[in-house]
Amino acid sequence: MRNAVLNLLCTEIIRTVRNARLFKLQRRWTYLSSGRFSTQSDVEYDVPVEDIRNFSIVAHVDHGKSTLADRLLELTGAIKINSGKQVLDNLQVEKERGITVKAQTASLFYTYRGKRYLLNLIDTPGHVDFSAEVHRSLAPCQGVVLLVDANDGVQAQTVANYYLAREKDLVIIPVINKVDLKNANPEKVKEQLQTLLDVEHVDVIKISAKLGTGIEKVLDAIVERIPPPTVARDKPFRALIFDSWYDKHKGTISLIYVKDGSLSVGKQISSAYMKKSYEIRSIFLLRPHTENVKTIFAGQVGAISCNMKSKEAHIGDTLHLRHQPVDSLEGFKPPKPMVFAGVYPMDQSQFPSLQAAIDKLALNDSAVNAVLESSAALGRGWRIGFLGLLHMEVFIQRLEQEYGAQPIVTAPSVTYRAKIFGSKNITKYQGDTVIFNNPVHFPDPQIVTEFYEPMILATVITPDIYMREIISLCWEKRGLEKLTKPIGKDRFMLQYVMPLNEVILDFHDSLKSISSGYASFDYEDCDYQVSDVVKINILLNGLVVEELGTIVHRTKASQIGKKLCVKLLETIPRQLFEIAIQAAVGNKVIARETLKPYRKDVTAKLYGGDVTRRKKLLAQQAEGKKKMKMIGKISLPRDTFISVLKR
Repeated sequence: MRNAVLNLLCTEIIRTVRNARLFKLQRRWTYLSSGRFSTQSDVEYDVPVEDIRNFSIVAHVDHGKSTLADRLLELTGAIKINSGKQVLDNLQVEKERGITVKAQTASLFYTYRGKRYLLNLIDTPGHVDFSAEVHRSLAPCQGVVLLVDANDGVQAQTVANYYLAREKDLVIIPVINKVDLKNANPEKVKEQLQTLLDVEHVDVIKISAKLGTGIEKVLDAIVERIPPPTVARDKPFRALIFDSWYDKHKGTISLIYVKDGSLSVGKQISSAYMKKSYEIRSIFLLRPHTENVKTIFAGQVGAISCNMKSKEAHIGDTLHLRHQPVDSLEGFKPPKPMVFAGVYPMDQSQFPSLQAAIDKLALNDSAVNAVLESSAALGRGWRIGFLGLLHMEVFIQRLEQEYGAQPIVTAPSVTYRAKIFGSKNITKYQGDTVIFNNPVHFPDPQIVTEFYEPMILATVITPDIYMREIISLCWEKRGLEKLTKPIGKDRFMLQYVMPLNEVILDFHDSLKSISSGYASFDYEDCDYQVSDVVKINILLNGLVVEELGTIVHRTKASQIGKKLCVKLLETIPRQLFEIAIQAAVGNKVIARETLKPYRKDVTAKLYGGDVTRRKKLLAQQAEGKKKMKMIGKISLPRDTFISVLKR
């Protein structure tokens, strides 16, 4: 009886599965025969040039760029509604810090008045340290959405992004976000935009990206106001590489903007800069998830994989078909590093893995400039240039999170210049000017006629009630006033020429503190200026420790020297003898601390009965000595260098 029931159940299950398969096949055939589905995705993406819009969203930090991008993705059907926040901010560091540090691309379809358009959206960072990302992101664009917070109004980076877009002759669509907030004042912000844009009337769009209010108006304005790209599909293929990254499965990926012609899988291409040829293995669009296509056409933005090595992916390079050379497109000026820091592996056995991690991450961040260097205390490492302090912090955090590295990072410094007296007669110096960013390479002041330090033009936008404190802060940082301009009724824009060295460490935090977070800050390079800089040497019992030296202005040498000595006093473990910790400029000691001796013998109470315990203590001592660095007669753990160099 039981067997009969089981046989009956099995027969019924088989019949049900067979019917389900038949129904599925029938439904698929009906869908295919309806003409709404095509196995060739090229048909879907072969959009006429006049129906393509390439645009970026630019704004100050925390004005809602990523939230607006999410709403655009949802409204166009690229992602599910309420699928999650900040879809384009996919890096862990972006989610933790709540900021965008890497420009992301998404291709969207939007139907406007019965006609379908392809919108290529490029979300951009807002912090000044990632301005190079914004500059690259605007290359394939014909317009920008200038987003402004209805609460905070026009900020420093808003001004910088506006002038950057205007310099490239891009169409600017002003949008006021967060109008749903209790303290929002969109009319006041509109007046500020009128002052910024220098017009009597500005046609702004008021939205709430969080609630989704007014998002359709933004999409309509993009279609109406932004022109299609100026491209030629009947010409030979020509494309610009404006970003790249490393994928563990596909290798180096290049993000390209196709200026002319088209490109298909299997074609052979060459690079104008590297003079090397590659076979296209795959082409895909970001929607925002990867979607493979067989062909990409002029006016579109997409990514290619072609077995290109990481060091061969040059941002700003022009790609063309093999044996069909073309005129190179206008590339990008390489970003100029502003801040330099030493990066070393925790242990020299980790050097190869850290080098591989830096190479892969530098592919995704072309603003990073790494040069090999060595230190007597820390071993082999790199001197890496960054665009700013936040850029440095994000780069190191990505090394740790994405590649599992544990690097040692020294205190940041800037690039100085020194004019050498009679350098032609000195074999060590080949030119009249020496450039250095490492205190170890500080030239002898006796052969230097003048030192130069890098200056910046700092722009601060603040409510008028904080003007006095901010001006005092700028004076304290050796700033010289250049401009004071009202923006609206109760906001001012201040511009100061300041030394970069005074800004990179704590200026931004101090500014936010004294203005309760309402003031904003942006800066740009302002060449070099003669300065009285000196090198502070740290001496332990009269012996100079080169790795602990630093470069400062003479007026602040005593203050910083005292801080370094106090920090060393707290960090260096006590020895069996007294240690004199001194800070000196040249032959003059400007600060001193004394570390008292420590004479206790931890094994003295073990009178021979507990041999195991004695052996264990001696083994621990031997292990500890491996981690110590000997400087003269003083043992310094690596942690001492890490703590002091980080300040």
